[in-house]
Amino acid sequence: MIKVTRLDGKVMYINPQLIESIESTPDTVITFTSGKKHLVQEDAETIVEQIYTYRRNINFRVLEG
Repeated sequence: MIKVTRLDGKVMYINPQLIESIESTPDTVITFTSGKKHLVQEDAETIVEQIYTYRRNINFRVLEG
């Protein structure tokens, strides 16, 4: 899971494997494979970096196994 902040300041954790797209419009909109959308405070580049980190950590755990 990755941590994001809604526009109202509330923190939520999302499953990055369910993200279909991330747009800056200028707010950052995350669209999920279900079609649901969330507006968040983080910029798209930050979210993408969090996804890379998440995936690296999963791969590292598999290799450690």
